[in-house]
Amino acid sequence: MKLTFKFLTGIAIILLLNNTTARAQGCVAIRGNGSFSTMEHPMLDTATGSDKSWYFTTSYRYFRSFRHFKGNQEQYERLEKHTEVINWQNTIDLSLTRNFDRFWSVTVGIPYLINTRSSLYEHGLTERHSSYSHGFGDMRIVANRWLFDNRTAKKGNIQVGLGVKLPTGNYNYKGYFYNVTPSSRPVDQSIQLGDGGVGIIAEVNGFLHMGSNASLYTNLYYMANPRNTNGTRTYLELLSPTLAESDIMSVPDQYMARLGVNYSFGQSKAFTVSAGGRLEGVPAYDLIGKSEKWRRPGYVVSAEPSLNYSFKRMNIFANVPIAVVRKRIQSYNDKQNSIKTGTVIYGDAAFADYSINFGVSFKL
Repeated sequence: MKLTFKFLTGIAIILLLNNTTARAQGCVAIRGNGSFSTMEHPMLDTATGSDKSWYFTTSYRYFRSFRHFKGNQEQYERLEKHTEVINWQNTIDLSLTRNFDRFWSVTVGIPYLINTRSSLYEHGLTERHSSYSHGFGDMRIVANRWLFDNRTAKKGNIQVGLGVKLPTGNYNYKGYFYNVTPSSRPVDQSIQLGDGGVGIIAEVNGFLHMGSNASLYTNLYYMANPRNTNGTRTYLELLSPTLAESDIMSVPDQYMARLGVNYSFGQSKAFTVSAGGRLEGVPAYDLIGKSEKWRRPGYVVSAEPSLNYSFKRMNIFANVPIAVVRKRIQSYNDKQNSIKTGTVIYGDAAFADYSINFGVSFKL
């Protein structure tokens, strides 16, 4: 029974730590304010004889986006001509989970973001300069419930969650821009700290045993942002007449789906490796409300290897999603411009080759 508990713990932590962010790897992404899973840790609670517990998790994510895509076609000339936009994004995610019993838990989380963006077009198209942003992002509060008791769930378990994202991050963060007027203006949407919307979070997490040491896992996450726009100006309308309706930032939905296999080693099953696939992105049209003005919709499909090691009161983890498919899809404005001009118009977006994620979870 203790080995089973420890195996479940490894699975739970992997789901928790690999699900801390639902953003794609690049300009399509908005912020690191996405999904997380508050998986129960049965072994640890049983060891102390208590169903009630607190867990603190901190994780770090880094990526560098620089490869431009229109549709699924990479724009190689951007690198050849050195006109690519480069984002360096660092996210430190902090979350606190309260397990009330073996079924119910609530997690509160907030990211701290440190971003740098290098470009030509934002600085008069003549010189390359950088813009910056740093600070706390949007807070998430999510309640989760296991459908079955992990002590008696022989084949696996499913957890469902419902929560809210609060607009605590600055969605009008400004920087200094060269060779343009005014020189003080909002930084790009991809490095804004928040989006200004109150989001509705829904998620499903689960695992299915495939023997004594192996299991399947899945995470499904969607965040609906009913707000249409947030009033933050982009100044893109000054670059081209086709961007006339891209002058204000949109407040887009975000989504993620993961599916893979876990394998735990030895009798203790403390060390777990995982391999799976990951889909994450921003839709062109929101589930609730309008989808007007400026956004970069698109998605990334990644291969995702993961590692996890569980101690008695602590888990450490790491995963590296490697992009396999990157696609910038047509936005609402792209489709309107396509109708006006009679040609298919795609905006572009920059994507990363991979992201690096690692962290640690403690039982308090």
